[in-house]
Amino acid sequence: MIVVAGEALIDLVPQGTGALAALKPALGGGPYNTAVALGRLGSPTSFCSRASRDAFGESLLDGLRAAGVDVSDVQRGPEPTTLAVATIGDGGSAAYTFYVDGTADRLFTAPAALPAGTRAVSFGTCSLVLEPGASAYEGLMRTAAAQGLFTALDPNIRPVLIPDADAYRARFRGWLPSVSLLKLSEEDAHWLGGTPKEWLAAGPSAVVITHGGDGLSAHTRDGAVHSVPGERVDVVDTIGAGDTVNAALLHGLTAQDALSPEALAGLGASGWTELLRFAARAAAVTCSRAGAEPPYAWELDGVRP
Repeated sequence: MIVVAGEALIDLVPQGTGALAALKPALGGGPYNTAVALGRLGSPTSFCSRASRDAFGESLLDGLRAAGVDVSDVQRGPEPTTLAVATIGDGGSAAYTFYVDGTADRLFTAPAALPAGTRAVSFGTCSLVLEPGASAYEGLMRTAAAQGLFTALDPNIRPVLIPDADAYRARFRGWLPSVSLLKLSEEDAHWLGGTPKEWLAAGPSAVVITHGGDGLSAHTRDGAVHSVPGERVDVVDTIGAGDTVNAALLHGLTAQDALSPEALAGLGASGWTELLRFAARAAAVTCSRAGAEPPYAWELDGVRP
């Protein structure tokens, strides 16, 4: 079981140009997209979050169920669902304005225990910024790491939500001893400062950096750097692409029985190349269609169920 911990929200995606373009609601949130992608790829997945009882919240849970994700541990509340208004720029990149005051997902409390059979826990995005939930997720990360579970972190920086950048950067560095795999975009790496070498020395066994259409690179503790180019595709937008990479990495590591620091260290060039190419293919499919619509396993292996 892979547990994905973090927010579920509604993306309001413009259907035209200009400030008053019609907005189409879409299921989203970085951890939510990661959970859906894992489910579609066929990994047993559980979502750990707090969702509203409003219509948006029900739709979010329906989307998880449709992807085969276990939602039995999702907390519920009467508060509204978080909204993220997207702006699509040149090249399909997305920027967001968030409506988060008093919303359900930021009131998450850590569960007493993770589901039986949990092997990995994934964290990231808004859930590690917005209090009081951020402290609860942080505590869960530290607990999971102390129990010997594989932990994955994608900070997925949203500067508009971070009032004190230096404080967040310090907090990020404090998470690293509890992280097995750090994945972040080139833009996130630049915003956070530091280098893969520095981050690896603080805790993670590997750091994966996405470079948009130019592909992905993995940095490991032995000083090696493994890189693959991006898959060429007609980009509709990039919503959910990084979340798909998260899911593909975790799914691929599960397939290689590599959900441990020791196994990561033993992947070698061929194992990393296979894993990164798989993640690049998965992200390309997501970029080829509107919104966060990660691929199903058959779209990557060509074998329909």
